[in-house]
Amino acid sequence: MKPAKSISIVVLALFLSLSPASAQQIRWNADFQAYIDKYKDLAIEEMAQYRIPASITLAQGLLESGAGKSYLSRHGNNHFGIKSHGWEGRTIRHDDDARQEKFRAYDTVKESYEDHSRFLANRERYSRLFALKTTDYKGWARGLKECGYATNPQYAQRLIGIIETYKLYEYDTAQPHRHEVAKAEPQEPVKRKRPVAFHAINSYNQNFYIYTRQGDSFESIAHEMGLSASTLAKYNERDPRETLREGEVLYLRKKQKKADRKFKNHPHVVKAGESMYAIAQTYGMRLSSLYKLNHLPADYHPSVGDALRVY
Repeated sequence: MKPAKSISIVVLALFLSLSPASAQQIRWNADFQAYIDKYKDLAIEEMAQYRIPASITLAQGLLESGAGKSYLSRHGNNHFGIKSHGWEGRTIRHDDDARQEKFRAYDTVKESYEDHSRFLANRERYSRLFALKTTDYKGWARGLKECGYATNPQYAQRLIGIIETYKLYEYDTAQPHRHEVAKAEPQEPVKRKRPVAFHAINSYNQNFYIYTRQGDSFESIAHEMGLSASTLAKYNERDPRETLREGEVLYLRKKQKKADRKFKNHPHVVKAGESMYAIAQTYGMRLSSLYKLNHLPADYHPSVGDALRVY
């Protein structure tokens, strides 16, 4: 990902003054501070849901959008320079690596922040970053560069410089506000292209998962998460044509071969109505691994009281 080329001259000069040796060379900038004050709560909310440091989200937003002054952010609410890459929603064209490339466009800045979190969480190449602590902003900044988020060799140092100059690391231990921001209600119902509320994303066993809602399908959830229906179904060892029931657990990455380490000496005792698949989903592990760990044939059906190894 490259910063938008329409960054203001003042902001661009600020970036160019940053050397890898000293982040303190960045001078305080009123536009940057105004951006931080406006969007810090969004970054903290995303951190609580996805475990991406708020400091990293804010620094990337500042850098990629030129503190909200870039063409993409002003005309498409795209604060992270994310290109279309199979995006089925609204797009906007802008000159970047090539002329008139397609970028994702959003109805609100909040949607841009949410999509940025999903973009990182749902791509395997960034998966190792989620093993880092949310307070390790330096590890995240360097990891993003190493994983290919940006081609600029100074990208990590620029993020670190912004974070340290504006003390964004202080937000990495903050808790999100639980109140709703008052907003004007439309006079007439507004037709929307997507659901009003995205699925809440939870984390478990080095993975992310959601609970299905009434009317969900692999196709609809995959579209929301930026995946293909076949990939989402494969992660959950299912057929994408299957009908989903409300309340099912769906993982957003390939599941682990074992349960969390805390279950090493704690086998699962089968309860009434449980299937091998349901047990595997409960622990975020692959169904085939559950059979293998317990040396069971593929046609085995668990009985109440059976003790099954999950680690």
